[in-house]
Amino acid sequence: MCRDSLVILSVDHEVPLSSFFIGWRTEGRAWRPGRADMADGSGWQPPRPCEAYRAEWKLCRSARHFLHHYYVHGERPACEQWRRDLASCRDWEERRSAEAQQSLCESERARVRAARKHILVWAPRQSPPPDWHLPLPQEKDE
Repeated sequence: MCRDSLVILSVDHEVPLSSFFIGWRTEGRAWRPGRADMADGSGWQPPRPCEAYRAEWKLCRSARHFLHHYYVHGERPACEQWRRDLASCRDWEERRSAEAQQSLCESERARVRAARKHILVWAPRQSPPPDWHLPLPQEKDE
């Protein structure tokens, strides 16, 4: 199942969110994958509500996001995946398509892998340097 490989975060933000967040509050209640209120009784739900995929796709296509992404990365933002995810989510809601379920699971797994592949730039210290209390070199000259 898709939900076994995802990290669910409890975030109280409104959509659109960055792709690092997979779970959040919608319509005043906590949204959790796998709620048992599915019509067919299977218990599986997309990792995000369909309106979240729509909001992310709309944000990705906005002029502000385009300019920011182009400035930072030097290329146009790739919004096709958000559109495919929205189509898959709607397909799942309408037809309970296994292909749509698999597509959404793979897409979310890829997002989680992409978020985890960035390593820390700075190594966290275990203790302060031994000379942390001494004056800085420019302060010694004064």
